[in-house]
Amino acid sequence: MAHFAQIVDGLVTTVIVVHNNELLIDGVENEQKGADFCHNLLGGEWVQTSYNNNFRGVYAGVGYTWDGTNFVAPIVEPD
Repeated sequence: MAHFAQIVDGLVTTVIVVHNNELLIDGVENEQKGADFCHNLLGGEWVQTSYNNNFRGVYAGVGYTWDGTNFVAPIVEPD
């Protein structure tokens, strides 16, 4: 399964799971095809994220920042 994060003004607002079949072009996974699938389904900008942290820094979560290359976790200040 592939995971995609919706980006709004540089922030992750949603993360969804997409079946790998939606990414395939001639049997090879293609990120843009997955992003287009998400866009056609729900609108907006979508970027693939790695559940296993294999690329883009960390697995995206709601509230994370997208810097154009990597996802960045929010800084949580202690109480």
